[in-house]
Order: sequence, then C-alpha cells, then structure tokens
Amino acid sequence: MALVRCDFFSEALGLNTSMMVILPQATTAEIGVSGGGADGDPPVLYLLHGLTDDESIWLRRTSVERYVAPLGLAVVMPRAERSFYTDEAHGNRYWTFLSEELPQVCRSFFRLSPRREDTFVAGLSMGGYGALKWALRHPDRFAAAASLSGALDVAHRRDHPTRPVDPTVWHTVWGDREVPGSDDDTVALVGRAGVDPPALYVACGTEDFLYEDNLRFVEAARARGVPVTVDFSRGDHDWAYWDDKIRDVLAWLPLPGRPAGGAAAPANTGRH
Repeated sequence: MALVRCDFFSEALGLNTSMMVILPQATTAEIGVSGGGADGDPPVLYLLHGLTDDESIWLRRTSVERYVAPLGLAVVMPRAERSFYTDEAHGNRYWTFLSEELPQVCRSFFRLSPRREDTFVAGLSMGGYGALKWALRHPDRFAAAASLSGALDVAHRRDHPTRPVDPTVWHTVWGDREVPGSDDDTVALVGRAGVDPPALYVACGTEDFLYEDNLRFVEAARARGVPVTVDFSRGDHDWAYWDDKIRDVLAWLPLPGRPAGGAAAPANTGRH
C-alpha cells in the first residue's frame, strides 16, 4: 500500500485543507502484509471522520490500512471539521466540498475509478450521517454506503433531552434552517429513496447513545422497502467497536469480483 498525506487548496472552502489517501499496491515480498492490486483504475472508498476528529483518525485508531491491503481498494479520508458534512449556515461549504469538489480533485491527483459500481462511502458517528446523506442524495454515484454508530436522526438531536447536538455546533451548521424533512434529514431521505438506491449497511452498538436514532432510520428504510444490512449487537460509541466493525464493512462491500452484498455480510442481529 501507499499512504499519501495530501495538502491542497479547496475552491469550495476558500482555504487549504488535507486528506489522507491509501492507494493499493500489488506486493509479494513485504513481510506481514499481502498487497492487492487492481486491473485498471482501482475502486475507492470515501471514509469519513466523526465530530471531534480529522482526516488522520481512522489511521491512528484502527488498522484500516492493513485491512484494505489485500483488497485492491483505494481509501480517501478527507477533513470536514465539525460541519456534519453540510454547507454551514454560519461557516463553510463542506457539503459542496465533499459532494462536488472532493471526487474531482481526487481523480485529478490519483488513478481512481469513476464508475458507480466501484465507488463506496462509509463513516462513523457524524461521518456515518455524512456517508448515508451523500449516498441517498446522489444514489447514482455509489454502489454501497455504510454507517457505524451514525447520527442518523440528526433532526431529533436538536432538542434531545439528554444528548443533544451542541447548540453552538447546531447554530453554526444549520442556524435557523428547518432540518426535519429536508435534504439534511437522513430519515426523510431514506423515506423517499428511489427505485435503485445504493446497498446500505447500518451498524450500531446496543449501548450506544445513538442506538435509538439508528433504529428509527432502519424502520424508515424498511417502511420504504429499501434493503439495509443491519448489525445491532453489543457495543458502545468507541474505537474498539469501530475498529471491529470497519472489517465487517470491508467484507460486505460489493467489490469487483464479489457478489452484491459482499463476501461476508454480518447477520441481522439485535432489536430492529
């Protein structure tokens, strides 16, 4: 694998930003790692960080570089601050950056497949929300999208009695905008999904404070008839859980040569 830290200027943000990128490399002599290559431009996974994190966090807290080494899969990890991957009411245009500029910039810098069937997105917590929002708003771009402990009912979080979104963050991101029913409401988005949505994967620990939010998302998906692979098993909002579950996501992704739904999708477990 090649690991690249890329510092670049974003026209959408009007400032310099950074991303970490894992690129596949076919290797035979590297000790302890089996490197997989790809014929032609490799498939790509956009992997999004959570509220308190940055572009380095997946590499610092998990072994994702080692997990993807045999898969021939590129991984792009951008920085999005505390934006909820949204064009902020009182801040910057992180939705425009993520959904429009980032893929173009990545393909201009690196050899990456532009095909829907080779493009995936996943994330944790705020990043799980961003991943499913991106895939549901642009279903023509993604073959699959996965959320780990995602903030999947963010509209419900503004006035949550015990764990609301920080009012300062909410004001910066959404201001006075109405989130329920909007394109920033993932429950609403899945409730009006079209006939060919990406494959969806939702995992959340039953001890996680976002568990009920994930239940509501899954219920909305099933009410709409949108297939979703669900893993509700024991776990909390922490890196031990996410390091474990990102391996399940990678096994589930419909990579080239795999059947739809992945090679080893977890069973549906828990209350849902």
